[in-house]
Amino acid sequence: MHASVRGFEIYKGHLDAAQQAALVADVRAIAKVAPMFSPDTPYGKPMSVRMTSAGAVGWYADRSGYRYAPLHPGGSDWPPIPASVLSLWHDVTGLDRDPDCCLINYYGEGARMGMHQDKDEADFKWPVVSVSLGDDGLFRIGNTTRGGKTESLWLKSGDVVVMGGDARLTYHGVDRIRFGSSTLLPRGGRINLTCRVVT
Repeated sequence: MHASVRGFEIYKGHLDAAQQAALVADVRAIAKVAPMFSPDTPYGKPMSVRMTSAGAVGWYADRSGYRYAPLHPGGSDWPPIPASVLSLWHDVTGLDRDPDCCLINYYGEGARMGMHQDKDEADFKWPVVSVSLGDDGLFRIGNTTRGGKTESLWLKSGDVVVMGGDARLTYHGVDRIRFGSSTLLPRGGRINLTCRVVT
């Protein structure tokens, strides 16, 4: 099922159970090479999600700000973006160009993501593709400036969201997860993949 909410293209149930399990296996392989970490925000507070990346660059945060980095904090190269993720990107965007980064966030019990814009990329004409795996997440969509009325919807495992066009710089976040609502991850939690063109 496809719906549009404030310019966000929501593809409900886009991935079946086998596709979801295959993506989780790909994520585990990435995390073996580039272990997940909990970055600090520029304000010195640790983020409640754990993360890693695949691709030419990975997303990173510390006291000096938010940015893309060519190396994992441990000093190794980021692993390549799996073919399964690239295929999904091309399927929902119709683009020939590959993304430069696949950011992987893991939400454990109590984790959330405050309202933010994805604006560390060089050119906002390219969409951001977000994939939900595991527990349900309450996704909040705001406006192109902070504040104002927002809308929320539950994203379930297998849902895919494309943020492009006028929605590309809209504030959004994850208020909470419904821990234990999915059996995809044996220990519970939610994995979110976001693919971005960076350069």
